[in-house]
Amino acid sequence: MSVKQKDNEFIAATYGRFPLVITEGKGSLLKDEDGKEYIDLGTGIAVNTFGAADGEWINAVTAQLNKIQHTSNLYYTKPDTELAEMLCTRTGMKKVFFSNSGAEANECAIKVARKYAAEKKGAEYNTIITLKNSFHGRTVTTLAATGQEIFHKDFLPLTEGFVYAEANNTADLKQKVSENKVAAIMFEPVQGEGGVMPLTKEFVSAIAEIAENQDILMIADEVQTGNGRTGKLYGYMNYDILPDIVSTAKGLGGGLPIGATLLGEKVKDVLTAGSHGSTFGGNPVCCAGALNILSRIDDTLLAEVREKSEYIVSELSTAKGVKSVTGMGLMLGIETEKGANEVIDYCRENGVLVIKAKTKVRLLPALNIPWEQLKTAIQILKEACE
Repeated sequence: MSVKQKDNEFIAATYGRFPLVITEGKGSLLKDEDGKEYIDLGTGIAVNTFGAADGEWINAVTAQLNKIQHTSNLYYTKPDTELAEMLCTRTGMKKVFFSNSGAEANECAIKVARKYAAEKKGAEYNTIITLKNSFHGRTVTTLAATGQEIFHKDFLPLTEGFVYAEANNTADLKQKVSENKVAAIMFEPVQGEGGVMPLTKEFVSAIAEIAENQDILMIADEVQTGNGRTGKLYGYMNYDILPDIVSTAKGLGGGLPIGATLLGEKVKDVLTAGSHGSTFGGNPVCCAGALNILSRIDDTLLAEVREKSEYIVSELSTAKGVKSVTGMGLMLGIETEKGANEVIDYCRENGVLVIKAKTKVRLLPALNIPWEQLKTAIQILKEACE
């Protein structure tokens, strides 16, 4: 059987895959089983921060593999402590809990928020306000946190205690806060799976003001927006705020599974021995890879991300067949007159890989994608939209 046939035979049918078997890659170029080459503008959904088979990352991961691949959290290891230190130093947060994915990072954030509120204000203060059109993960609790009913319907009953406010609607947020005993407000700086929709500065400022005035925790879900994706190290940094909790994953590991929940001053000591855990959390190989990734996301690279973003927006916003461009940094959504699937198919047939968010074409290229490849890919995308 072919790879596609074996996939259909043996893998649960949870994914609508593109008709493509990827076999290898280097940087922003990928190859399929027939040897055809593609410029990758998806990076495994914002995971391969520096593209495929990045040499520096491979060296860091391989060096750790040759020492020890796993110890569990019964012992201290160097990579996770160094990664935690780097995350705290670069964000102003105080402590880190490591897990395996964005959903787990968000689970931890929710647990911390509820534990903090219960201890400080009473057990009845357990409501987490999230935003309509949000996406926070696929576990039963993070599905409940997700403000889209389409993800809920097959898995009821979900975890209780979540209320959804309208994104960018301060009046609605204030009403939801007044009607509930709230532990935290949780938001994505840019709603990724919801259509690549950024929150406004006014709305995020309102979240911060409400949180400060009412001792409500502020949770920034940076699973997709984090690690340089928006042109800042973390998306919340575009809004001049400091959340109490930040969750991240995806691009942090550069291709290996890792989640991190960053804890600010208020909540740094909420988790105590036995209150939470993860067998693979802080895995030394994943942390070694993440250390390499994070150390290379510097001011020069972030400026380049912003420059590339401006180029893409400039090229596409006035292009024929393009209705709008939304997003931030190298996390962009393209609303097209044609159906997104038609645009995606044209691009793939002509050697460019783009993905989808709701009805939009979504772009998530490597942060260091070479200019020549980026320009070639954007021209093909413009042709696809015509």
